[in-house]
Amino acid sequence: MKLIILDRDGVINVYSDQFIKSPDEWKPIPGSLEAIARLTREGWRVVVATNQSGLARGLFEMATLNAIHAKMHKAVMQAGGRIEAVFFCPHSADMECDCRKPRVGLFIEIAARYGKDLRGVPVVGDSLRDLQVADSVDAWPLLVKTGKGKKTLAAGGLPKNTTVFTDLTEAVDQLLALES
Repeated sequence: MKLIILDRDGVINVYSDQFIKSPDEWKPIPGSLEAIARLTREGWRVVVATNQSGLARGLFEMATLNAIHAKMHKAVMQAGGRIEAVFFCPHSADMECDCRKPRVGLFIEIAARYGKDLRGVPVVGDSLRDLQVADSVDAWPLLVKTGKGKKTLAAGGLPKNTTVFTDLTEAVDQLLALES
């Protein structure tokens, strides 16, 4: 089974320092929906792992997060793709949970759900914590320069096996080229 794990904000949709608090604020990064569709057509299972501390902070409610994700699923489907599941951490950083990236809780859930060792599985993110959790589970960290990606790259300290791409489209181009 070919599995890929994507962060949401800054990878699939435009990032906001003020959080994505409504479906209207969720806007796809150009090319991201088509990139997911290409993965789907090539037999990849696409899942999302995202920190959503806006829930704990009271910035939005669960119904709103569900509506945001419904919009994302619909947009991906309209492009011809599929996101199989969204795994999210609802906690704030001070709650010391096991599921907030860079901790591995969400990734343990993903591995269990799909019965798959995550060694070598591509994990696409725009922040250091996305790359760190990938490294922690022996997955393959892929940094995109969208969202916070350029700042993350400039700050340095990336896991040594990190591969850097302009955006999700370029990352998918490379993944699919490696298969052929």
